[in-house]
Amino acid sequence: MTGPVQPSAAMREVRYEIRGKLANRAHEMERRGYEIISLNIGNPGAFGFRTPETMRLAMIENLQSSEGYCHQKGIFPAREAVVMQQQDRGVPGVTAEHVFIGNGVSELIDLTLRGLLNSGDEVLVPSPDYPLWTAGVTLNQGRPVHYPCPPETGHEPDLAALEGLISDRTRAIVVINPNNPTGAVYSRATLEAIVALAERHDLLIFSDEIYDEMTYDDAEFVPMATLVDRVVCVTFSGLSKVYRACGYRVGWATVSGDIDRAGAYLDALELLASLRLCSNVPAQWAVQTALGGYQSIRELVAPGGRLFETRRAIIDCVAASPWLRVVAPAGSMYAFVGVDQQALPNFDDNEFAFDLLEQKHVLVAPGVSFNVAYNNYFRITLLPDAKQIKEVFSRIGELLDGYAVKDLEKKSG
Repeated sequence: MTGPVQPSAAMREVRYEIRGKLANRAHEMERRGYEIISLNIGNPGAFGFRTPETMRLAMIENLQSSEGYCHQKGIFPAREAVVMQQQDRGVPGVTAEHVFIGNGVSELIDLTLRGLLNSGDEVLVPSPDYPLWTAGVTLNQGRPVHYPCPPETGHEPDLAALEGLISDRTRAIVVINPNNPTGAVYSRATLEAIVALAERHDLLIFSDEIYDEMTYDDAEFVPMATLVDRVVCVTFSGLSKVYRACGYRVGWATVSGDIDRAGAYLDALELLASLRLCSNVPAQWAVQTALGGYQSIRELVAPGGRLFETRRAIIDCVAASPWLRVVAPAGSMYAFVGVDQQALPNFDDNEFAFDLLEQKHVLVAPGVSFNVAYNNYFRITLLPDAKQIKEVFSRIGELLDGYAVKDLEKKSG
């Protein structure tokens, strides 16, 4: 008798709890008729956000040109639009040959890591991280090494700890700015220090900037590519978040910096891009219109805008709670909310997330999903409106109040 089919051993080290057991349980409850408020994923379309109409029209008008394969790097108008954006931001030396269009940033993370890593190579990944980065390194035979971005630093990288983790096997540093899951927007000084570190140790920089236009108040987003000269930088962005077009699955990776040293790497990326033939063609026609058109995201993140006001509601709800704390998100579409374990010493984020789902019908992502060593955080998206967020935090408060009563009963019992 033959045994069960065994998956790759590498899968033992891979997790993506954002769409894991909790999400599956939520889907099961919805099928049974429960109304679940799903705040685990940054999916704008699920909360009534629409892709700009001009982007939809650009796709429709070019459908006749979208029925065959395109160039493995993507259609030229889309790549040239990315080049123009980079030039407007002050990034020198980038041409369309340095731009790769992919089926979302997710595919490009895998592709760029695969083109770089040998077995046992190390990549510095932030903690907390967007877990695809850790999984991508692992699945491409590398070893993710997590550097801390603690709340004590406003979730910016601990630079001394970061440098202390570099070894002779380190190949690259991952930077997620604006950050998912914390909402941190890194200062120019922090980014310059990371560039200097990469120069000293001859490391490549992967800069995940998918939330590049989502900043609040006076936060300044500094594109990493504007700071590099003597290192190779790969910048990632796309249509999913800023343009509310997750389902279009269009992202791009731009190679900049010391391009003369990147020739062999660029060839490897083009070969990998060729092996998957090309990315989704119809949606690529929306890129030029998106980047060159009216930037409606600015209204959403300004005072009075939907994202800004939801962010304000989260900050206010946390401030009013005896159990919660948060570093106010300066960017992206998430808040990384902490629970005071001195007040609630038995708190566990996984247990909390399951209880919140089962008892209060709210789905969040527990902090351990983002490769942290502590278990007292959860991530929540800013996509609902402020009224719904206040309802969510009312339910969270009820659950945490119940935890406090149980803790008192344990002490007195």
